[in-house]
Amino acid sequence: MIVGVDGCKGGWIAVSRDNVDQTLNVLIHSDFASLLSAYPDEAIICVDMPIGLPTLASAGGREAERCVRPFLKKRKSSVFSIPSRAAVYTALPPFEKGTYSQAHARACSIARQTSQPSAGFPIQAFGIFPKIREIDTLLRNRISLAGRIFESHPEFAFFLLNSGIEMQNKKSEPQGEQERRHLLVKYGYTTNFLQQRDFNKAKTDDFLDACVMMVIAERIRIGIAQPYPNPPSYDTHGIHIAIWG
Repeated sequence: MIVGVDGCKGGWIAVSRDNVDQTLNVLIHSDFASLLSAYPDEAIICVDMPIGLPTLASAGGREAERCVRPFLKKRKSSVFSIPSRAAVYTALPPFEKGTYSQAHARACSIARQTSQPSAGFPIQAFGIFPKIREIDTLLRNRISLAGRIFESHPEFAFFLLNSGIEMQNKKSEPQGEQERRHLLVKYGYTTNFLQQRDFNKAKTDDFLDACVMMVIAERIRIGIAQPYPNPPSYDTHGIHIAIWG
């Protein structure tokens, strides 16, 4: 089985395909541990979320981000520079009303202390820290999971699958949705499956991102995907750091 995953308001949206009967399914899981338990141990899971965190961050983020960002022009801002593990674990929710920006500022302060050169990070990146922590905690406690959970990035994945041409429209726009559906049909999806919109606490672009993550999971399964960097680097906990495509 192969599984493509993206974070969403309701937790994690997962698109899976059974390699025996080719059945496609889409489910929303409240947390990543529940997601893992919903699929067989041999399932290859590809997720749009940073995996592996630096102790000391560098300019431009992890080597993985620095590798893939130059391929993108219009969409390069979607490749966040991930700060240190200490920054990611600073200012844990829940936050009291009106304190979110203060929490971001505290995490940025730690990021500046644990980066060379000193740098903070955008508040948009701060918003995905809880989901980064979910996966990071699971992997640190069960390092064997690293052999079945892989990181990718939707805009980079669409770029690779589209013969090195990035998507021309934003994924949140109707033209962007159609552009991505048109490409995904070439990789085994039916138009009817891709037209789904009735999700609980997940947006259409979350769904389409999970769909392209599943295509990368298939590339990993059959051995044609490449890690960026190649070979992957590793953090201090032995977790591999690479964006697959």
